[in-house]
Amino acid sequence: MLSLREVRKTRGEGSQRYSLVIPRLDLAVGQQLALVGPSGCGKSTLLDLLALVLSPDQSQRFDFAAEQGPVDVAGLWRDARHNPLAALRSRHIGYVLQSGGLLGYLSVRGNIGLSRRLLGLADDGSVERLAAQLEVSDQLDKKPQALSVGQRQRVSCARALAHEPRLLLADEPTAALDPLNALRVMQLLLGRVRAQGACCVIATHDEALAHEAGLQALRIACVRDEDGGVTATLEVGR
Repeated sequence: MLSLREVRKTRGEGSQRYSLVIPRLDLAVGQQLALVGPSGCGKSTLLDLLALVLSPDQSQRFDFAAEQGPVDVAGLWRDARHNPLAALRSRHIGYVLQSGGLLGYLSVRGNIGLSRRLLGLADDGSVERLAAQLEVSDQLDKKPQALSVGQRQRVSCARALAHEPRLLLADEPTAALDPLNALRVMQLLLGRVRAQGACCVIATHDEALAHEAGLQALRIACVRDEDGGVTATLEVGR
């Protein structure tokens, strides 16, 4: 689905520099991965690269396998072809933000169905099915501010899955939850991902939770360089 080779993203300079290096990463349908590493190591940066919302500075290869064949994502960024990038994002990728990212002026029903409406997809009952599977059916007519933290996270997960993306990305989706609710939300999310046959990459600081949920770990290691900056490298284990 996604194939990356020697991808690099750098921010800042000197002692304020942060560089993320991805020597190799291949994502395939059905994989369920946990992105783990210390706080500030670049988990969100990596997710943003995979979500096609952040451009790489360098890349030997950055391909997305679309229906019509491999798409050179790095080339699209290089040529500032933002419309094809947006089309790939909107149709094939679901993203659960750490903050939830729900729109306060929409109901739960409206939030979950937003991606389908933007894509012009028919109302096929997906919103109600996802709400049932993620246990928020009784909240559909409420606004996000009326929900608990756990309920908001489940609604965010449902919204990211409603258009049946091939790749689900989630940034610390259980960080604000107590351990019991964190495991419950993770299990509900992964159950739906498996049912849809999607690939998922979930960033988490809780490696024990990731292991309990059956996720395979992707690790980022950080080193302090001579200039005082930090280089974070995705460990190659596949």
